[in-house]
Amino acid sequence: MDDHETPLLSKDLSSSSSSSSSSSSVVVSSLKWILKVVMSVIFVTWVVFLMMYPGSLGDQILTNWRAISSNTLFGLTGSMFLIFSGPILVIAILASLYLIISGEETVFTKKKITKFPRFRLWTFPVLVDGPFGVVSAAEFLGIMVFSVFFLWSIYAYTLRNLDLLERFHVLPKNRSILLLEVTGLRLGMIGLLCMVFLFLPISRGSILLRLIDIPFEHATRYHVWLGHITMAFFSLHGLCYVVGWIIQGQLLELIFSWNAIGIAILPGVISLVAGLLMWVTSLHTVRKNYFELFFYTHQLYIVFIVFLALHVGDYMFSIVAGGIFLFILDRFLRFCQSRRTVDVISAKSLPCGTLELVLSKPPNMRYNALSFIFLQVRELSWLQWHPFSVSSSPLDGNHHVAVLIKVLGGWTAKLRDQLSNLYEAENQDQLISPQSYPKITTCVEGPYGHESPYHLAYENLVLVAGGIGITPFFAILSDILHRKRDGKACLPSKVLVVWAIKNSDELSLLSAIDIPSICPFFSKKLNLEIHIYITRQSEPRLEDGMVHKVVHPSVKLPRTNGCSMSVLVGTGDNIWSGLYLIISTIGFISMITLLDIFYIKRYNITTWWYKGLLFVGCMVASVLIFGGLVVVFWHRWEHKTGEVEANGNDKVDLNGEETHNPSAAELKGLAIEEDVQNYTTIRYGTRPAFREIFESLNGKWGSVDVGVIVCGPATLQTTVAKEIRSHSIWRSANHPLFHFNSHSFDL
Repeated sequence: MDDHETPLLSKDLSSSSSSSSSSSSVVVSSLKWILKVVMSVIFVTWVVFLMMYPGSLGDQILTNWRAISSNTLFGLTGSMFLIFSGPILVIAILASLYLIISGEETVFTKKKITKFPRFRLWTFPVLVDGPFGVVSAAEFLGIMVFSVFFLWSIYAYTLRNLDLLERFHVLPKNRSILLLEVTGLRLGMIGLLCMVFLFLPISRGSILLRLIDIPFEHATRYHVWLGHITMAFFSLHGLCYVVGWIIQGQLLELIFSWNAIGIAILPGVISLVAGLLMWVTSLHTVRKNYFELFFYTHQLYIVFIVFLALHVGDYMFSIVAGGIFLFILDRFLRFCQSRRTVDVISAKSLPCGTLELVLSKPPNMRYNALSFIFLQVRELSWLQWHPFSVSSSPLDGNHHVAVLIKVLGGWTAKLRDQLSNLYEAENQDQLISPQSYPKITTCVEGPYGHESPYHLAYENLVLVAGGIGITPFFAILSDILHRKRDGKACLPSKVLVVWAIKNSDELSLLSAIDIPSICPFFSKKLNLEIHIYITRQSEPRLEDGMVHKVVHPSVKLPRTNGCSMSVLVGTGDNIWSGLYLIISTIGFISMITLLDIFYIKRYNITTWWYKGLLFVGCMVASVLIFGGLVVVFWHRWEHKTGEVEANGNDKVDLNGEETHNPSAAELKGLAIEEDVQNYTTIRYGTRPAFREIFESLNGKWGSVDVGVIVCGPATLQTTVAKEIRSHSIWRSANHPLFHFNSHSFDL
């Protein structure tokens, strides 16, 4: 291995002979390569078939497939399920095997400096303005593929409609009605094909998102795009039929019909109305100003799915069943995790009004920096869940995770008031009586985030934040500093933090991370620069020099009946999450097969809507029964391993920090530890000039591997993306990672 390919991060391995390690590594790499190839072939073949389906060739392929498979054990519905939904379930199972084989091993290597930039599809910004926001090259390709698919589908179905009209000699007065109904049918079919992908991006712990390393908060934009397109086609589908029925003068008669054989219209109307309510309330303006309205109406997805199954029956519903089944799996696991009450170890309020909560977690829960959690406080609401970035590093300790919460809305204001009441009660010695003090009862979902610590894959990092968006960067800095201090492999050697804030009060956020105490003499191990831009103050206040060191005292909360966060999360243990997926999928296929053999065929069940209801029932029952069985054993394993790991020496202090026994060198250095203010530059009354910043980096860093991470509002993301796309530093250097995090700005 040459100097440019030094391993930077690897799983701890027990000492063994180099030959056996090499052979096992070759076997693992070969298996991973084979799984990648198989998954890629299945996915490409599946997508090509879906794109061909609207045309005559695709219809002929499906006809031949039905002729071969409909007389098998799976029946006609099973044949549709296997060709439309089967491939994505097979890919999910193979993905779980891939992650199990991969384990926690991640190897980063120093990149060779090349003359030409390395092009990264997932990170290079192509579009920076427009309705889609900042769009990477890979996302742009996806948009183009879907656009071609829509145009092709409309064209192919139009030709088939005209051919259909030529075959049947219809009277001129009925020709327009037939054309409307056939067109409506085709538009509904395009909507179903879009719905195949609709639920895949919103499965928070999805094995598929983990496979391609796209975090949930980034994938939700794909769900938004697909949701708009799907509902547009479904709305046109319903409109065509309504216009046709009005022309016939049978609107009221047909719209309330519920046929036993064929399409049941009334369930379709109910499903469409539920979908329209979700669609309208999910528009950006409504979602931004009336988030609770958006949240509550989006729970109508249950009505939307169930009545869609009643509308089209099991045969057509099996087209979209794969993605919905994976979503149900994820939703049930989230439900199981979120039922546990989690202890809040400590809480404090910073001078800028931001709150910090330190939550208890089990030692065997793993996560990466840039993760986030969904938090519920039952004293405030039993229904509201809000996402917050994790501000602590996985290396900060085994028993806690910290989040920073900025008071921006009603929910966060109530949380601040609850903490204030608790602090006052503590000062008045009211905590002796458990009935007299305010409580904070929290439940947690997550953590979610990237599958790999990609911030460690770059020698040079540029971290751009706006306001509370600095939160996830505390986790990144802490992670890097811990690795530097402990001598662990860590690639980043230069880090530039660019932070834009409105007022100097927000400087107190810096107290959330104590850099010198984590890594004394950090400047010898890390070239760190922090540039802070205070946009709404033209000059510093008298107290600005020390404002970041002043915090309100921590409140140590009394232990409740809760405990640590549950490890029942899709991004948790690879083996258990894989077993949960595989056993539930096998159980589902077994249930629909047995139902078809011993009930539907035996008793000649022909009612379409009833068979659709049975199909949905099998999906839910398989998750509850088979998935629930795995969850029970998973929970017992968590309890057992948690007890073993809890016997370690790590202790948590009042501030939620775990004690660290410093080395002699560290103890010696603490007496003259460095002040991070020496590496901090504060500018007043100005905004970051990214062109100048990047030009200065070009002079200091030259042609190097650069990772750029942006966490802030859309305007900040767009500004940085434009400079990255156009500036010479990125054309002359290896192309940077460009990643957005926006979950810190919820609430």
